[in-house]
Amino acid sequence: MIRFGVAMPEQLLEEFDSWLESSGFANRSLALRHLVRQYISAKSWEQDDKVSVCGTITMLYDHHSNDLTAELTAIQHDFGGQIICTTHVHITHELCLETIVVKGSVGQLKTLEEALTALKGIQSVNIAVFKLLD
Repeated sequence: MIRFGVAMPEQLLEEFDSWLESSGFANRSLALRHLVRQYISAKSWEQDDKVSVCGTITMLYDHHSNDLTAELTAIQHDFGGQIICTTHVHITHELCLETIVVKGSVGQLKTLEEALTALKGIQSVNIAVFKLLD
């Protein structure tokens, strides 16, 4: 570990400490490491298609939509190298929630997300990724 100092306005530090306390972090160092990792993951998603990431894609969809289940299966087979596993649950008689655990390059996962989002019957797609640190 490397120690360094951080200077910030008093009001910002008070707000940070308040958030830290409500979030359950034991100290500022743990909270800062957490925030830096989140920021780096988000930036890698925005800026570099070759960075290796892992995460989840969560979808909400109407399984009664024409051929949607077959199209989802076909796309998931096309991305078999990036998909680790899926979990499918029935929310209502019409709605399903599916979470896909993924690992691959940002570019591969963006392409997968775009393919899923474009399907008729998909109501929502949310992706959360974490940069794999060397």
